[in-house]
Amino acid sequence: MEHQFSGPDGPIDVTVEKRGDEWLLGGRKATIERDGRLKVHLANGEVGYATLAKVGDHWWVHFAGHTFNLERIEPGASQSGNDGGLTAPMPGKVLEVLVDVGQTVESGQTLMVLEAMKMEHRILAATPGTVTEVFFASGDQVQQGSVLLAKTEPED
Repeated sequence: MEHQFSGPDGPIDVTVEKRGDEWLLGGRKATIERDGRLKVHLANGEVGYATLAKVGDHWWVHFAGHTFNLERIEPGASQSGNDGGLTAPMPGKVLEVLVDVGQTVESGQTLMVLEAMKMEHRILAATPGTVTEVFFASGDQVQQGSVLLAKTEPED
């Protein structure tokens, strides 16, 4: 199964597959130890141990002396078309609009929060840019595929 996370250098794609008691994370074998740590077999033949914690929408990963904070990008929360529009992944209700027209946004920034099927879905900026239009307000109902807002990308 493919997952996408926002990281400090842009989106990170991770493939996760379960095979019996083992997991494949991006092609690397991993097993869950009795103490809850994740044992990861590295490309160089060494073994590393990771500790993971999920807090809200964020995954905290402690590995090899480093701490990573990653936020999962919800499926459907991506750019569509050439105009920078962002669309609703499913029918739902707008809970929050977190940006204003004219606001500059960063890649991975949450722009809007929708509620659908009793779950919150965050609409994220796939690339940096400036918000040019917001088509819905908090409390509005949206249909799947509705363009929620539009943004432009910075010129080089």
